[in-house]
Amino acid sequence: MAKADPRSRRRREQQRSVDSRLAILRAALTEFAEKGFDGASMRNIGDRAGLHYTLITYHFRNKDLLWRATAEHFFSEINAMWDEEVPLDGAAEPIDRIRREFRGLLRFEIEHPDFHHFMVRENRVASPRLPWLVDTFLAPVMHRLIPQIEAAQRDGELPPAHPVLIHYLLIGITSVLSALGAEIRRTSGLDLDDPRIADEYWALIEALIFRRKPYWSAAADSPPIPAKVD
Repeated sequence: MAKADPRSRRRREQQRSVDSRLAILRAALTEFAEKGFDGASMRNIGDRAGLHYTLITYHFRNKDLLWRATAEHFFSEINAMWDEEVPLDGAAEPIDRIRREFRGLLRFEIEHPDFHHFMVRENRVASPRLPWLVDTFLAPVMHRLIPQIEAAQRDGELPPAHPVLIHYLLIGITSVLSALGAEIRRTSGLDLDDPRIADEYWALIEALIFRRKPYWSAAADSPPIPAKVD
């Protein structure tokens, strides 16, 4: 019988480790989003991930390191998406860059609805983790986006308000479907898993914020997916 290739075995082990780590981070995002840092449990995260508690502590020695790794992972996903879809050295006009970046953020928030709640949990003055979030991720994001907003304002494409307010206005708008998803489902019956909902919602943002014509006909009596209130 041929002996197993040790390199192949190492690759399988490495892949299992990568898969386990990703499962832990996804489970941690949900646990921290639902219960906050203080209420979250490493054992519960293991249960959510379908992994033994000892494997969680093998990858992350304590809850603080796991929380930071969770933030790092999902912010890295956002930055990687932006760098691929809207590279900083690209030739797009400022307003088009902003539209594409926030369209991407909307997609990310829909794919990861717990991310918004993960962030809101730390959005209080007393949070000992908020300064780290600001210095490590939020300030660099603003450093990327604020100059684009200011350039779009000079071009007359955005209102002459404080650019930071516009920045957070756009973050708030793109977070609504994840932030209020449960309420929207219960009050309207809309299926937020239907990709047409996200498309229609983005069309509203295009029309209201970026002054672009919606994708539905201006002569139509109503948008293509009406609410279904019981």
